[in-house]
Amino acid sequence: MSRSAYLILENGTVFEGKAFGAEKETTGELVFTTAMTGYLETLTDPSYFGQVVIQTFPLIGNYGVIPSDFESAAPALRGYIVREWCQVPSNFRCEGDLDTFLKEAGIPGIYGIDTRALTRIVREYGVLNCRITYSDEVNDDILNDIKNYVITDAVESTTIAEPQEFKAENPQLDVVLMDFGAKHNIGRELVKRGCNVTVVPANTTAEQIKAMNPDGVMLSNGPGDPASNTQIIDELKKICEYKIPTFGICLGHQLLALSQGAKTEKLKYGHRGSNQPAKELETGKVYITSQNHGYAVVSDSMPSNGEVSFVNGNDNTCEGVKYTDMPAFSVQFHPEACGGPKDTAFLFDRFIELMKDNK
Repeated sequence: MSRSAYLILENGTVFEGKAFGAEKETTGELVFTTAMTGYLETLTDPSYFGQVVIQTFPLIGNYGVIPSDFESAAPALRGYIVREWCQVPSNFRCEGDLDTFLKEAGIPGIYGIDTRALTRIVREYGVLNCRITYSDEVNDDILNDIKNYVITDAVESTTIAEPQEFKAENPQLDVVLMDFGAKHNIGRELVKRGCNVTVVPANTTAEQIKAMNPDGVMLSNGPGDPASNTQIIDELKKICEYKIPTFGICLGHQLLALSQGAKTEKLKYGHRGSNQPAKELETGKVYITSQNHGYAVVSDSMPSNGEVSFVNGNDNTCEGVKYTDMPAFSVQFHPEACGGPKDTAFLFDRFIELMKDNK
């Protein structure tokens, strides 16, 4: 029988559920994802660093744990909340169960919570801090401690320590992938298109990258407030001056815009899920995309060399930028998405063509 667990929100609201995964107290930023599948990709996406994730889909864990679907070596999130947890998974690729996986990763979870009611609170009030605990005691000291939680050192905590290389079977291009908390599938998409990929830590300098003589630079996704990465932004500004073909995704998109003088802002509750509409302004086409971000580039802040290329179909926020004075473009959504829609995977092909045209 699972022991009782409690979710305390910074506004004093308390939800009671049952514990699974690692049994330890944790505090984090409460967010939700509306994806109906791909919970393993969610659990291993480094962009969730410092956050407690609500799955709005009511049944999680039914196809178990499949390591080949992981997007990173280990989860970076702080906690996991589901309505119903499947204790007996069934899938021909299954290599384990969710409870054991969370225990081994040190991630606490709660099930049996009304995730619909919880998500409505986040949608109404915006992102809140929360605590997973095993006591329903609530007092001013506890609430103040929860409110004061801040995500820090996000990129530093999720980037790789040393460069890694991935070789294509018939290589045509060399790409440097700057790892700000990269999902594995970004590298996979490049390799299968004939790119040798060198993944480098986030603190790699522009001069070091230039010395590698790459055909292109890929800027990955990642967690945290983009504006806090001042040193990375300075180095990206130098990379842009070298006119190396550059493609940014999610945090990489935001950091590239910041390097050109744009601004970013925190969204009320962000875009997280695999059904977000993104409209390409040049063609008028709307693509269904996978997204996971709490910040956005402010469209009105774009400098003269930056043109908004995609907007979100729900709230019209900036979802993409193309640059007129350098071979660079970026998108807020995830064209490498797995599991999720692959409608925008063609953007990797655009990057390939951009590199080839620049050779």
